[in-house]
Amino acid sequence: MPSLSLIFIVEPPVYQYLACYLAASIRRHVSTGVRLIGYCPAHRMAEIDAAAVETLRRMDAEVRPMQTEGRFDPPYPHGNKLLACLEPRDTDWSGFMDSDILMISDTDPARQLRDGAVTCSRAASMLWAEQSIWHDIYGAFDMPLPEQRIDLMRRGKAKLPYFSSGFVIFPETHRDAEGRRFAETWMDTAQTIDRIATLPKRRPYLDQMSLPVAMQRAGLSWHELAEDDHYILGGKLRGKPLPEDRPITAVHYRKWRNLAEVGLARHAYRSLRRQVGTRKVTRIFDTEPIESPVPPDASA
Repeated sequence: MPSLSLIFIVEPPVYQYLACYLAASIRRHVSTGVRLIGYCPAHRMAEIDAAAVETLRRMDAEVRPMQTEGRFDPPYPHGNKLLACLEPRDTDWSGFMDSDILMISDTDPARQLRDGAVTCSRAASMLWAEQSIWHDIYGAFDMPLPEQRIDLMRRGKAKLPYFSSGFVIFPETHRDAEGRRFAETWMDTAQTIDRIATLPKRRPYLDQMSLPVAMQRAGLSWHELAEDDHYILGGKLRGKPLPEDRPITAVHYRKWRNLAEVGLARHAYRSLRRQVGTRKVTRIFDTEPIESPVPPDASA
């Protein structure tokens, strides 16, 4: 079976705690062995709450530093996901997940792996720019516009491919024509686009506008991560209950209040308690380690 690392950002003040709930939900709902790695900007490692590090350690999730200073000019916090993807790992595949994602039902990430493809979902919308910007973006690489058109997840029909960068699974063993890993191609693509001074809104959308171009430059196709496996809360669906006619495996809640409004904050707390014995990260040192966390198929 191919090996997989699921990676995410662990950064104070907020992401360090959200990452703990993400890791707990993965350990609760993913029965196959996956490696969990959290990345923090190296210059902020000393600021991480020791309780968050210990909580992640008890779930066999490692926290690693990554160099972020000077990698984007000016600094680009959203680019930390690109830098995390760039870090070396020894698994066959890596999957970047935004820290504000929560697994809510059992799943097997191996079903998302496709040789020669990057797995990600359609973006929810692209209201920030007209489709004409793609001429400048692809033109920066002397590439024609792709013929493919897709409907976005929530708003927009027959658009050029535009994907969410919140949950992206990519092969680590693939190399492009220049011998680069996909993450290297993605980073190079993003930095090239970032230099198009006339391009609107490249911050904060640089990571997403560069993703379809990077896939094409790398010689990789797109495998769709279905909405059921990356259900985006908020926006026009804020406060509305999850659909009951199909199983949702993961929600991208963006803000904790969105999670609470659909009744899933309790699920997050329960997932952490099942894995480490407490629903609050800050209470970890008052809690004895659990020798055998509750397995994925046990009742809540």
